[in-house]
Amino acid sequence: MPHLNVPTDWLYFLPIGLLGIVRWIVWIIRRVPAALYRPVVNDFRLPISVVVPVYQEDPDIFAKAIASWLDNRVAEVILVIDSSDQVCQAIAARYPVTVVITDVPGKRDALRRGWEAASTPLVALVDSDVIWATDVADQVCMPFVDPRVGGVSTRQNVYNPRGFLQRVNDMFLDYRYFDENAAQTAAGRAVSCVSGRTAVYRRAILLAISDDFMAETFLGVPCMSGDDKCLTALTMKAGHATVLQRTARVWSTFPDTFRVFAKQRLRWARNTWRSDIRAVVLERWAWKHPFLAFTMIDKAVSSFTLLAAPVYMALAIARHAWAFVALLAGWWWLSRSIKLLPHLRRRPSSFFLVPPFVLLTFWMAVVKLWALLTVRKQRWLTRQVAVIDGEVVRTGNTPPEPAPVSRAELLPQTVPASEAAPVLRGSARVAPARHRRETRSVPPTGDDRR
Repeated sequence: MPHLNVPTDWLYFLPIGLLGIVRWIVWIIRRVPAALYRPVVNDFRLPISVVVPVYQEDPDIFAKAIASWLDNRVAEVILVIDSSDQVCQAIAARYPVTVVITDVPGKRDALRRGWEAASTPLVALVDSDVIWATDVADQVCMPFVDPRVGGVSTRQNVYNPRGFLQRVNDMFLDYRYFDENAAQTAAGRAVSCVSGRTAVYRRAILLAISDDFMAETFLGVPCMSGDDKCLTALTMKAGHATVLQRTARVWSTFPDTFRVFAKQRLRWARNTWRSDIRAVVLERWAWKHPFLAFTMIDKAVSSFTLLAAPVYMALAIARHAWAFVALLAGWWWLSRSIKLLPHLRRRPSSFFLVPPFVLLTFWMAVVKLWALLTVRKQRWLTRQVAVIDGEVVRTGNTPPEPAPVSRAELLPQTVPASEAAPVLRGSARVAPARHRRETRSVPPTGDDRR
């Protein structure tokens, strides 16, 4: 029976060991500045508008989100709602918000309409399922005390995560905001993506880059998704810094079915390839930010190197090298747990999800390679819109007339006490800002505030 003969076969496994050492060195290079990251703290405040593209959002989540934005006492909330979405229009009518109705498919045009309608120096571009903590508006203003800062990213987590996929997404998010984005902020003040779940920009910058944003193409194909990566890149190309403000906490919903999860990951991977190839290879502006260019290249390379580990595991199993199999499996669990420590401090039970998390990252590496091979394909995948013959069009049938919604369903419900999302207290109705009585959201308790 084949087995691992250490004196004669150790060279066989040497490459995976050397590759692991290189990957750990790269991680340490990222981890050191990430550990040095500190959020900006001051009393700087500017008026801020919230701009939200809305398309067939879950009514309950949408109502909670609106209440959380208004609870931050922002200057205005502008909801750009698809003309077919009668349910969300009805929900919006119950709040002191500005509603813009659009029949143009696609998120980009909705964003543009929103920031053009805004009237404040700062604009927060927010997804319609994002719930804010009570102090987000205050926190995101602080980095703008520096006139060189053009865009600010928030820290994001999964809203009330349940099930494996939502818990895994929460792990990925903590890794992103305690590793990649924190390091990019500390080492170069150039965050690769100010995530569109809540992205705050100076309105003057958005107006200046609006035409380029709407006209983005990749290898001759108009771009439909990847709006947050595009806005981040255009902001940095214009000479402005993009930074993370990790004390600004928001929560968003994530898919709980593998089919939607897979489509979402494929779309994000294509967006990343397009943006990073353009930044590093085609336009080369990323080289003005050496650490940013380093992290972009590292992310691209890791899509290939990550697959070496499961290949060696399969070979070791085929050779019945059980000692090596046990060693490698244990190392996967330990090493990934070390990299996920910020998340494990908040949710220790996720330690037992690390092994399937590791296996999922191998699958995601394959998805990233497929995304590279199909990088010119433009489809939203989780929505019925796509680029066909150079135009953003709807790919599904016109949505059916929505079923009647009761008054109780249209009003925000109390958010259950949870470490994953703020709790909204008091009346579900929010009066116009000048008459609104004092209401406050109760922030998450316990370790979730870290």
